Amino acid sequence: MSNPDELLVGISAMVESGQSNQMSLTVVVGGAVITGRLAPEAVWRERVSEVLGDSDHLGSFSGLFVTDRPQDRAGPGEAPTHLHFHLARILQGNIGIPETGGMYRVAIKDVSAWTVGDFSYSDH
Repeated sequence: MSNPDELLVGISAMVESGQSNQMSLTVVVGGAVITGRLAPEAVWRERVSEVLGDSDHLGSFSGLFVTDRPQDRAGPGEAPTHLHFHLARILQGNIGIPETGGMYRVAIKDVSAWTVGDFSYSDH
């Protein structure tokens, strides 16, 4: 979307202000369907930093995610520009990748469609 959906921006702002990680959302971005739960950016960054910090090969990237904290750069009343998913999957056919869920950052302006809730598949 060239102009971000105001309702989606509002949902993201509520997640940010409430420090909640219970809002489930499914979005379409560049033809890919991503489904999962939203997290506040600071929580998302901290978790990504922890995962990278535990890696022998990627540990040096860990600090990048905690040095530029959102509260240090966002002005008062500034609208969020990204959605931060955790426990998220990219849906491909009848499976979600990765099965256990991942951490995705999606620019709100790139979302072409969305719905509240997340999708899961079963083999019934």
